[in-house]
Amino acid sequence: MNNIGRKVRVIIDRPIGSSHPEYPDLIYECNYGYIEGIIADDGEEQDAYVIGILEPIDSFDGVVIAQIIRKNDVETKWVVASEDAKLTEKEIRNAVNFQEKFFEIKVLL
Repeated sequence: MNNIGRKVRVIIDRPIGSSHPEYPDLIYECNYGYIEGIIADDGEEQDAYVIGILEPIDSFDGVVIAQIIRKNDVETKWVVASEDAKLTEKEIRNAVNFQEKFFEIKVLL
């Protein structure tokens, strides 16, 4: 389902600068969290990257500006930013590459 343009609140459980809980060498280069009440294909709440905010935050109200489809994984990640954000596919890929470089992805705008 295409959720581009959907307004959401992301609860940040991995703030920018923090380490991945299972892979401590992986440092989050953007705020990352989940959207309460929306269950993703992996059976967990929908994961989301928040881009454009350069300091750690607890939550963020924004708009889904892209979806990252992992071709070699069951998960789809949402990319959330402010309503007025105008980001290119390349800018989005660069912002999430710290984690998505391990997967074959397609970015839906």
